[in-house]
Amino acid sequence: MKLNRRELLQYSILAALSFSPGLAAPGKSTQNLTKSKNIIDVHHHILPELYTKSLASIGITKTNGASFPRWNASKSIEVMDRNGIEFAITSISSPGIYFGDIGFTMELARQCNEYSASIVADYPDRFGAYAVLPLPDLKASLNELAYTLDTLNLDGVVLLSNIDGRYLGSPQFDELFAELDRRSAIVFIHPTEPANKKFPEMHIPPSFFEFLFDTTRTVASLIQYGTIERYPNIRFIIAHAGGAAPYLTWKMVLTAQRSRGDGSSVISSLGNVYYDTALATSAYPLGLVKELAGANHILFGSDSGFAPEIIVASALYELEHAKVFDQKDLQHVFSTNARQLFSRLPALVNDI
Repeated sequence: MKLNRRELLQYSILAALSFSPGLAAPGKSTQNLTKSKNIIDVHHHILPELYTKSLASIGITKTNGASFPRWNASKSIEVMDRNGIEFAITSISSPGIYFGDIGFTMELARQCNEYSASIVADYPDRFGAYAVLPLPDLKASLNELAYTLDTLNLDGVVLLSNIDGRYLGSPQFDELFAELDRRSAIVFIHPTEPANKKFPEMHIPPSFFEFLFDTTRTVASLIQYGTIERYPNIRFIIAHAGGAAPYLTWKMVLTAQRSRGDGSSVISSLGNVYYDTALATSAYPLGLVKELAGANHILFGSDSGFAPEIIVASALYELEHAKVFDQKDLQHVFSTNARQLFSRLPALVNDI
């Protein structure tokens, strides 16, 4: 039996819930816990028809081994409402927009960004958006960055963990990071598959492990070349609790020592970026991230758009019950941190 990504994730979460001690499947009680949280979701994917049709025109109809799920803004809002999510920052996800033809990439970037701006205009109290850039073309990306931030007023940019096999710390992206730093921009780093699917064939969806490992590779490249230190005004958000980067902090220090002769700033650099909770809501990864960065640098992420509602609801339930955060910490993770990071979001009285 072939499963699409939504079905596979649903079965996975049901299995996880079945074997998690003391963790029940989410339901009405979960909604009651989160209704008053005014939750901000910083990891919320959109799959507009113009995007999936454009990819289909070049023969791409699947990602991560499964067909693209159907998506529309109204259904996203219904899921948000049922789970106490007040606002979401949307993004285009893997496989992204670059497939070898830069003309195609530039056109699709503009279409996706203008679509993102349109849903923000249609639902200003519910959605913000990250821009997608036509990398690896730097000139086109700098032009699109100016257009999306200055004209469309989007909230930041999303960068995939590798661009055709080139990781984000690579010096070829320095000009882009210099401009992002000048603008004090928010940069959301999201995983994708390694280039040319260069990973062991284990008959396991790449999103289970390879996405996290690719996130770790790009964090390692940022440390290797000192990108985070050299561009301190960029507000980085690393998806999925940073992949394995928090666990490998000591190896990150060694990477900087070996590459640049000094690893003394690595811990503070990794502690100053933000991490989202998408598909990483158990006590094990969150405990590491909290130790590294503190609750003030953790943001709620749902992976909605690809993740089915049962995962969104169970993630909220698990965050409430993992005993990693006290109530003040949870308020920061669910709301306060994002409201302080994104200028579009008004502060709530109980967040100050």
